[in-house]
Amino acid sequence: MSRIATSEPVAASPWQLLSLRPSGGHDSLRRAAARRGGRLLAASPWRLQPRGDADAARALDAALAMAAVIFTSPAAVAAADALRPLSRQPARTWLAVGAGTARALRARGIAQVRYPGRMDSEGLLALPELARPGRIGLVTAPGGRGLLAAELQRHGAEVVRADVYERVVVALAPATLARLRDLPPASVLALSSGEALEHLLAQLPADLRLRLQQLPVAAASDRLARLARAAGFARAAAARGPLPAQLVAAACALLADRAPCA
Repeated sequence: MSRIATSEPVAASPWQLLSLRPSGGHDSLRRAAARRGGRLLAASPWRLQPRGDADAARALDAALAMAAVIFTSPAAVAAADALRPLSRQPARTWLAVGAGTARALRARGIAQVRYPGRMDSEGLLALPELARPGRIGLVTAPGGRGLLAAELQRHGAEVVRADVYERVVVALAPATLARLRDLPPASVLALSSGEALEHLLAQLPADLRLRLQQLPVAAASDRLARLARAAGFARAAAARGPLPAQLVAAACALLADRAPCA
């Protein structure tokens, strides 16, 4: 008696998203990738370290004394609140670079927070609250949002900066380097920080660096897409914004001809 040959569909291998977010900061991006059938490889080249020293506290007091205060990340909000509880601060104009930073401020009792639809430095600079020069507090980290401070000053604003946390470079573990070598063809680099990319590439041996530069890049902004291309990545596309779902949508578009997302 002959048997009829049958075949079962073979499940497609999941596509992979490479994340350079700081240590411990990958969960939201991992969930967003999983919702579209992807997996995430965390390769953190740095970690965030809040500052608790007297100099940081004095700088924050000066920044919070301004009529308008800009926070550049949720980490900046958390570090500032640990130094000076934000809910106890007098009324002022509270500004955030993006929705995540605005949520962090609201969670600490700041009800009225403005942030731009285009969640980057350029979008923030277009807010009407920053249309006229003034004295502006900037709560951030060393090296962070250099474009923002420079543009504010170019338009005549006095910027009082408070660096309330630091980015500390972390050496990539041998196991992480091995996983980078084994990335499947259907992989995309998610890029939301130029400094993170710089620190990653600086740690890679030449052959692995060349291999990673073949990956497409889903960048959080046009500026970061240009930076990726300048760093040797041939394909880099800007997402609609820096949110995890937006970065994942851009990654899926880049993979459309290789491994369609769920």
